[in-house]
Amino acid sequence: MDTAQDQAAATDVVAAFRTATTTADFDTLMDLLTEDAALTSPLSGRMVFRGKDDLRVLLTAAYGGLSGLRWTDEIGDGNRRVLLAEASVGPFRLTEALVLDLADDGRIRGLSPHLRPWLTLTAVAVRLAPGLFKHPGVLRRAMRGAATP
Repeated sequence: MDTAQDQAAATDVVAAFRTATTTADFDTLMDLLTEDAALTSPLSGRMVFRGKDDLRVLLTAAYGGLSGLRWTDEIGDGNRRVLLAEASVGPFRLTEALVLDLADDGRIRGLSPHLRPWLTLTAVAVRLAPGLFKHPGVLRRAMRGAATP
């Protein structure tokens, strides 16, 4: 991202991501991702979800299971941004630090969520499981981990 125009495009994508996740607008969310976008699971650290189809399943289950999602801060510029958020999963409060890696066109090519506290992370896993088990291929591909591009 060399130009002011590139920076502005990236800022627009990040703002649109924040809005799409808080309003559950998953079609817009998918438009913000590169075709080869990837998310490293905060639950295992080894599972990597790749491509828009698999990410749609995961992100719909993940963000669809949160209530009161509120992005509180954005840190960084250039190709890497960190978003901070608060939400609830059932009775548990969640805080998230989400690292976004941006492609040169400003779209999101990498997502690395960091969630806490541990009890809430466990609740996230319990809530995600039914939605992901409906798509065993998504889980199989993610379990191949970072070794498979």
